[in-house]
Amino acid sequence: MSWNKKKIGRIFVLAGLVYLSGGLLIFLIQDRILFHPKPLLFSHKFDFGQQLIEHNIPEEGGKNLNVLQFTAKEKKGTILFFHGNMDNVEHYKKYIPYFTSMGYEVWMMDYPGFGKSTGERTEEAIYKDAQTVYRLARKESSTDSLIIYGKSIGTGVAAQLASVEDCSKLILETPYYNIEALAKHFIPFYPIKLLSTYRFPTNLYLPKVKAPVTILHGTEDEIIPYEQAAQLKAENKSIQLCKIINGKHNDLLSYPQFRNDVSHFLLH
Repeated sequence: MSWNKKKIGRIFVLAGLVYLSGGLLIFLIQDRILFHPKPLLFSHKFDFGQQLIEHNIPEEGGKNLNVLQFTAKEKKGTILFFHGNMDNVEHYKKYIPYFTSMGYEVWMMDYPGFGKSTGERTEEAIYKDAQTVYRLARKESSTDSLIIYGKSIGTGVAAQLASVEDCSKLILETPYYNIEALAKHFIPFYPIKLLSTYRFPTNLYLPKVKAPVTILHGTEDEIIPYEQAAQLKAENKSIQLCKIINGKHNDLLSYPQFRNDVSHFLLH
């Protein structure tokens, strides 16, 4: 009996060590879990097949913020597009002709460590860069023609910016409730709030947004569950939630319903 107790005790100790080791690993590699950047040489030439203006903005500590501005004929407005967690701006090139063909200029920045943007990547640094882009765009556009758009990880960035700066509309594609809620979907048995240095609390920012908000989310999203968008809608009744049946995380632009919903929101 005593031997069995000792054996059970060892099993519990081992399980505890495995659990603690897993938590430590999550803490140490959280940035690599959340972000998947692809840096580019400063000499890299962008080729999007259409006219663009490249801005390289020097910041403290030798940091560089890279921002691309895509112009449009008969400009109707300006879209500040905050992309997802993959590669760099080139990974999201399919969005550019979609918006510019409707007459919307697009500004798209890379987060620190992505593309030609450099510097330490933190949540606050990303928010600060977003405000820099906003102020640049405001020199050429009025707030009543300025739209803030966020995709995936960029939805938290877009929501934060819209909560502190004026804009005409906020569009969120595949948003998460907050990083803790998203992480708990995949690893529910760890105290993510204690382990994560990232918060991106979209749920706290949305009530502070004065502009109309539209959320677009696929019902079969394999990265950010549709339920997270539904929860944001449930807590903010004025939000327009567009459910894309069978839509996944990275294919919404291929759905006619998605394109129709976005164009309707942009034009009305």
